[in-house]
Amino acid sequence: MPHSPSSVSSGRVRLARGASPWLVPTLATAAVSLARSRRSKWAAAVAVPSTALAAGMLWFFRDPEREIPTGRVLSPADGVVQSIMPWADGRTRVAIFMSPLNVHVNRAPLAGTVTSVEHVPGGFVPAFNKESEHNERVIWHFDTELGDLEMVQIAGTVARRIIPYVDREAKLEQGERLGLIRFGSRVDLYLPQGVEPAVEVGETTTAGVTRLDRD
Repeated sequence: MPHSPSSVSSGRVRLARGASPWLVPTLATAAVSLARSRRSKWAAAVAVPSTALAAGMLWFFRDPEREIPTGRVLSPADGVVQSIMPWADGRTRVAIFMSPLNVHVNRAPLAGTVTSVEHVPGGFVPAFNKESEHNERVIWHFDTELGDLEMVQIAGTVARRIIPYVDREAKLEQGERLGLIRFGSRVDLYLPQGVEPAVEVGETTTAGVTRLDRD
């Protein structure tokens, strides 16, 4: 079920690591155009759209603090469950679509050690498209209490950069930030064999809060 804001946030919000290349020039353009808008028609024309874009960037790159609940497998991403598919090896893939309105900082679904972080080049079709399985992506493997846990960050049409925050052998607490995908994208989590999903297609998820597995 969707969670109310009070149940997922401690009230503190910061900007996501990796936002600077997009955010700094946008804010600078907005500030300069606003400062010169009274003296220049060009600056006045640029001020409104640049300020709106800067506000949108600040919203997109927000990174709220989360109160991480006790749970076994927590969602790695904010978004909507796009599909739940059984895999040939007995695992279940839960695909979460992240729109540009979602927080795009991803979090560790379980406490554990990062055993691999693999960047795979690919295309940039829309993340909700089936062909997005061949998109640019980063494949994570974690050594957890459930054994090996695989997570895949997938870039979308606009999200052409995935920024891991941690490296191989890093030890993560459950719900700890592990990376950022810029703009619309998708995150797939493979639940180990024998672990049943507790969410349904179309359900809203919150990174580090929504539990994905069933008791």
